Amino acid sequence: MNIKEKYVLTVDCGTQSIRSLIFNSKGSLIIKSKKNFPEYLRPKDTWVEAEVEMFWEYLVDVVRDVKTKEPDIFNKISGVSVTTQRDTIVLLDEEYKPVRNAIIWMDTRKTKKPKKMKPWANILLDLVKFRKIAEEFNKECKAHWLEEYEKENWDKTKKFILLSTYLNYKLTGVLRDSKASMIGHIPFDYKKQNWSGKYDVKNQIFQIDRKMLPEVVNPGETIGYITKEAEKITGIKKGVPLIASGSDKGCETIGTGTIDLTSGSISLGSQATIQTTSKKYFELRRLFPPFSAVRPGYFNPEINIYRGYWMVKWFEEEFAHEEIKISNGDTQKALNILNGKLDKIPPGSEGLILQPFWGKELLRPEARGSIIGFSDKHKKIHIYKAIIEGIGFALLEGIERIERKSKVKMKKLAISGGGSQSDSICQICADIFDREVYRVQTFETSGLGAAIATFVGISHYSDFEEAMENMIHYKKVFKPNKENAKIYKEIVNRGYRKLYKRLKPLYKELEDIQNIK
Repeated sequence: MNIKEKYVLTVDCGTQSIRSLIFNSKGSLIIKSKKNFPEYLRPKDTWVEAEVEMFWEYLVDVVRDVKTKEPDIFNKISGVSVTTQRDTIVLLDEEYKPVRNAIIWMDTRKTKKPKKMKPWANILLDLVKFRKIAEEFNKECKAHWLEEYEKENWDKTKKFILLSTYLNYKLTGVLRDSKASMIGHIPFDYKKQNWSGKYDVKNQIFQIDRKMLPEVVNPGETIGYITKEAEKITGIKKGVPLIASGSDKGCETIGTGTIDLTSGSISLGSQATIQTTSKKYFELRRLFPPFSAVRPGYFNPEINIYRGYWMVKWFEEEFAHEEIKISNGDTQKALNILNGKLDKIPPGSEGLILQPFWGKELLRPEARGSIIGFSDKHKKIHIYKAIIEGIGFALLEGIERIERKSKVKMKKLAISGGGSQSDSICQICADIFDREVYRVQTFETSGLGAAIATFVGISHYSDFEEAMENMIHYKKVFKPNKENAKIYKEIVNRGYRKLYKRLKPLYKELEDIQNIK
């Protein structure tokens, strides 16, 4: 290990904001700049878009802001890495200029019919009883939708890339990205950790010409170097290497020290997830692959609650008007007021149970959100706590599914994301999971994970294990309250687990009614 102190810059482009972060080699966050995105564009109810250049302009703003705050440290940056939201699509023309707005991961547009697949692919999918789900993925592929409904834009498209690839390109002039960032409706072979081969069925599900896709490299490898043009705009010195890391969730997982199957990473972000790290490839459900991990050669099995802590934002916008007024419009302060009331409501929200399926769930495509158990005693704060508990119940199911498949008990759970900033929420999670929940030294675990990859990439550390050992520090542990854990176990086993099965027929009826024209 090189003992001379060094600094790296990571950019974390999430769903709601973008952050520029400088870390030192001990994992300490030295300086941070954050900028919230404006409301995304919604050309139609289920469409979600943003101007591509907005992401670049905001990146420039937060990077220049950290330079202004700490110019001496900024000028010592030895490496840079970018981690972003997943499955946000950017189209580039022959001059590598955006063809249209970016399509955000929350967008649910899809084609009316799946794009025709080869007969051999249909036979194979029928054999493994995956054809129906594969056809849904096929319809959801934004390349297929664009080809059918925006033919003029599609004909202009030279490159079909993710947001992370675009930001890398703007910094280096190279269309290259990390294998651990390739998460979306694209023909990527997660087992081989590379683009799908010619006769891979994923090439039929997602029919995107290989020439339109970028080059991919292992995390920790150099994507390119900051260009003279990028130096003028961002202030980062020309020639500083841009190192491959991974998606925001993958970076969170390595940033929380989730090194093997005995540990899990709980992310309380816009999507709430439980991820672990496995040397062995295994699928939690047939043909639902684990993603490529930021630690090369490893995989991240994941269960995803599609809307997750977006529901907190939804609650804030729809119900927290009084708290926002008291906080003079500061939404974080408003949430702090709500979080301060959580401990006053007993486990189980006095009979309320929430099923947190406000968005499309891959394993339960017909599911919808539901809340049952209302009585005249319930107030706004009961609904808020029921949201927190409902997400926790769904994550517990995810933990148990991973444990069944891996046959390994998760002994240690680390927690990160916006919801982890509340001690009350962390304690609720510990009680629901009935196991200890840890928090590391920073809430910016995506940025920390990207920094770990960067320090390995510039050879400050010899490998990821050494970097993680030196850069991750557990700062707080939440031990389960055994009485609360007992109550939650009863609620889960006697109530929550039965809810989906009993409501599933109704969900299907509601779907049919909604589709009546």
